[in-house]
Amino acid sequence: MRIGLITPDPGHPLLAATTALLAPEHTVEVLAPDAAPDRPADVYLLKSRTERALELARELERRGSAVVNSAAATALCQDRTRMAELALGAGLPFATTWTHPSLSAWASAATLPSPVVVKSRRSRRGDLVALVDDGARLRQLALDWPHEPVVVQEFAPNNGWDHKLWAIGDQVFCALRRSELSPGGRGPTRPLPLDELPAGWADLVRETGAVFDLEVYGVDIIDIGNGEPLIVDVNAFPGIRGQAGAPEALASLALRRATGRTRATR
Repeated sequence: MRIGLITPDPGHPLLAATTALLAPEHTVEVLAPDAAPDRPADVYLLKSRTERALELARELERRGSAVVNSAAATALCQDRTRMAELALGAGLPFATTWTHPSLSAWASAATLPSPVVVKSRRSRRGDLVALVDDGARLRQLALDWPHEPVVVQEFAPNNGWDHKLWAIGDQVFCALRRSELSPGGRGPTRPLPLDELPAGWADLVRETGAVFDLEVYGVDIIDIGNGEPLIVDVNAFPGIRGQAGAPEALASLALRRATGRTRATR
């Protein structure tokens, strides 16, 4: 089989380990987002979110190639407004979300009866994610990010830890990470055995993947009390670093898709 990697970083630990598993019997080719293949691979793994990479993925799909995740699903996860609309419309426990065309326009008329989380509408490296609990903080953000399109979500009290949940096909992996919104800021990731998740959370991750049409993805969940989940983010093809079995799961998924088999029924 020929497996193509659409990525600017083939040395990423997950991709490198997956390549090492596949390479003895299969051909793994790296395709930079600004390149074009001479002949199609049996499947492409899309680990890039740049517009050029998405354009390339769309073109490969038009030619009939299998791409994991699809360009459409990857792009959707970059738009937090569309993400919230899809999740809430499907009945997922997702944070209620309001969209504003610019931070400065919203801030000029906003009142804050309770804390809110303000995020860039477009998810990207270095985007805005901030807890706002008073007018002074809001005014400062509006000065720093005046033209930024944003989404606003009510802050849900929690223990300050994000449950980082990842899935490759039907296999779920998990860890804990101190939230960037906690007083001390983002902390290191801690391992979390899957059997220590609250009941039903792994199935919720799989349901989210089905709603978003994702095969390799991350779901960030906070516990808002007594194991009640609130989804705060969905990511297409995250890093999934340091998770035992993840490279094996990705290699197996790539081969299944290369032979024309779809994801397993959730």
